[in-house]
Amino acid sequence: MAAHLLEAHDIQAWYGSSHVLRGVDLTLACGETVGLLGRNGMGKSTLIRALLGHVAQRAGRIQVDGRDVSRARPHEVARLGVAYVPEGRGVFPNLSVRENLVMAARAGVDGRADWPLARVLETFPRLAERLTHRAGQLSGGEQQMLAIGRALMTHPRLLILDEATEGLAPLIVLEIWNVIATIREGGIATLIVDRDYRRVLAQCDRALVLVKGRVALEGEAQALLADARLADLLGV
Repeated sequence: MAAHLLEAHDIQAWYGSSHVLRGVDLTLACGETVGLLGRNGMGKSTLIRALLGHVAQRAGRIQVDGRDVSRARPHEVARLGVAYVPEGRGVFPNLSVRENLVMAARAGVDGRADWPLARVLETFPRLAERLTHRAGQLSGGEQQMLAIGRALMTHPRLLILDEATEGLAPLIVLEIWNVIATIREGGIATLIVDRDYRRVLAQCDRALVLVKGRVALEGEAQALLADARLADLLGV
């Protein structure tokens, strides 16, 4: 097994003539949780999309468990055990809750099967109560639960969460952070983007702060929380 589950070096990305990422380095070890912080428009979502192969104009070296995926397509990255919960949830609105979950189910690449349907429904009781409902009929919080549950049913080695609590009611936000803690305890490596930097740092081993497509600050989570530069970089 490679030293890092995910290793990205000198990642560059463009949208047309706009140069968004300018040489970002990022690593995640197996079971590690890393936070990705920064103000809006600093390149966080673009970095995630570049790692997953969604950004066509990209450069740099990306490896998953030692395999070069620098030019891989999104489905090829997913087959290596990388699951993605996108900003905006991305559920299939005309399919039922059960169909959204079951369509994603597959064995993990290393044989793990820690998140079968029964466990997902136990973790998200609201989904169990709405199994036959169309996903488009769910509330925003329920759709977010569905998106996370669907990702977990792929039994990933790495889970990437992009703004998983954005725009949700406080009680739902708390529930989702509790689930993220459970995922971390279960040994799934996790990359988290979220505006609530305090909660991110409470859950993470390490974090990086992006400013205009570059890593401006990085380190252990608790050390960053005490760093006077953090508030200025995040504008809080």
